[in-house]
Amino acid sequence: MRAFHHLSLAACTAALLVLAGCGTSRPPSSYSPPPAFAAPRTTPPLTPDQAHDIAIHALGLVGTPYRYGGNTPDSGFDCSGLIGYVYRNQVGTPPPRTVAQLNNWGYPIDGAELRTGDLVVFGRGRAPTHAGIYVGEGRFVHAPSTGGEVRLDQLQSRYWARQNASFRRP
Repeated sequence: MRAFHHLSLAACTAALLVLAGCGTSRPPSSYSPPPAFAAPRTTPPLTPDQAHDIAIHALGLVGTPYRYGGNTPDSGFDCSGLIGYVYRNQVGTPPPRTVAQLNNWGYPIDGAELRTGDLVVFGRGRAPTHAGIYVGEGRFVHAPSTGGEVRLDQLQSRYWARQNASFRRP
């Protein structure tokens, strides 16, 4: 009986492997998978038009007051609230609410690959502390701090260049 149990388990395992192989298709030759450590994509990638619209919308919010926990132009924005507002309104995709969660949204990209609509996440060490939306030409829009307002800054400015930036493509 014990030998039969091992035999049936092996047969089931083999059958599952065969069935799993039937459901896969060969990716097109231009396909480039995201890095192995990226979370699986749950939404299609942004089109160039969507990425452009995200940047334009973010730029239109420059001057909106900062407010911790804020997520609308009327109430003000914190950094993740700004990102959430722009993405929900331009793409219909609700991103995670906190900077720590945004740091795992989409997949990581190299700074040389940045395009409009990508996220810029800052933080020294393991815990990210701030985020913004890349709008092109080395610039990003963000809601920096209490008493401030949504603004446009340069990634290579003296302050931001030292803030250990990483980049994400939602």
